[in-house]
Amino acid sequence: MFQKALELIKKYDVIVIHRHTNPDGDALGSQIGLKALIRENFPDKTVYIVGDETKRYAFMEGWRPDVVADDVYRNALAIVLDTSAKFMISDTRYTLAQATLRFDHHIFCEDICDVDVIDSTFESCCGLLTQFAVDCGLRFNALAAKSLFTGMVTDSGRFRYDSANSRTFRLASILTEQDFDPNDIYCELYADDFQNVQLRAQYVMKIKLAGDGVAYIVTEKKELEDICKRYNTDSFGISRGMVGTMSDIKGVDSWVNFTETADGVLCELRSKKHNINPIAVKYGGGGHAKASGATVPNLQTAMQMVNDIRALHRGE
Repeated sequence: MFQKALELIKKYDVIVIHRHTNPDGDALGSQIGLKALIRENFPDKTVYIVGDETKRYAFMEGWRPDVVADDVYRNALAIVLDTSAKFMISDTRYTLAQATLRFDHHIFCEDICDVDVIDSTFESCCGLLTQFAVDCGLRFNALAAKSLFTGMVTDSGRFRYDSANSRTFRLASILTEQDFDPNDIYCELYADDFQNVQLRAQYVMKIKLAGDGVAYIVTEKKELEDICKRYNTDSFGISRGMVGTMSDIKGVDSWVNFTETADGVLCELRSKKHNINPIAVKYGGGGHAKASGATVPNLQTAMQMVNDIRALHRGE
C-alpha cells in the first residue's frame, strides 16, 4: 500500500506538506511528524509545511507554517494529509506541484492526488503515517514520534474511541520508545484556563434533548459574536470545541453541535453507537462513521438533520 508513496518521497528533492483548514491535533501532528520523518531519513531534502495557523495547538514544536513562494512548487511534490475533500485543503497551491500524494484516514469522498493512500480503519492520520514509517523501515526521531503520538491521542480521544484497537496501541508503543514524555502532551491538551471552563459550563446549559437518544446545541450568529468576543475564541473553537460537552450524557447516543456563521451553519456530528456519516454526506459533508461534519445553509436545515438522526436511531 505504501510503496508508491515512498517512491514519490524519494524522487523529489522539494516537498510541501498540506493538511485541512482549522487544524486539529491529528492534522498538525501528521504534518509536523511527516516533515520530521522525511528530514530524519532523507536529510538532503527540503521540506515545508503550509496552512492556516492555530492557537489551540501552538504548544506543538514546529507547528508554525512556513512561508513558501509559488515557484517552489514547480519541481516539488505536494503531500496532502488528513483531508477527504478538496475544499477542506488549507492552501490550494498543492495543484501547482509537479506531483501530488495524499495520506488520509477518512471515509473516501473524492479523488484529490496522483497517489492516494487512504485507510479509514486507522484511528488517525498519524496512526496511518506511523504504519507507513514502520512498513518502509524509516527511522523515528523524538520530534516525529512526539508529533505523531499527539495526533493519535487527539483523534482517538486519548484511546477511548472504538477506532482505537490493538494496532493503535502497538504503534503508540513504538512511538513512545523515542525520547519524549507523553505527560507533557497530556498537560497541554487537557489543562484549561478558567475562562474556558466557564465557557463549557455555559454550553452544558444549552444542551437540548431531541428524543430517541439525540442531543443538540444551537448557537445563533449574534450569540456567537458575543461569545467569541467575551471568551476570546472563534467559530471553530465553538463548533469543534464544544461538541464534546454532550458526549457523556446517559441515554444520549448521538449529538450535534450547530454553530450559525455568516457562511452557514457548522454542524459537528458525533455518535457512540451509530454510523452518522451518511447523514453528514447527505448534507454535503463527510468524515468518519461516528464523527463527521457538514455545513448547511440555515438552522431549519439543521433541524432536519436532527430528525434524520432520530430516524436512524429508530431504525427507519
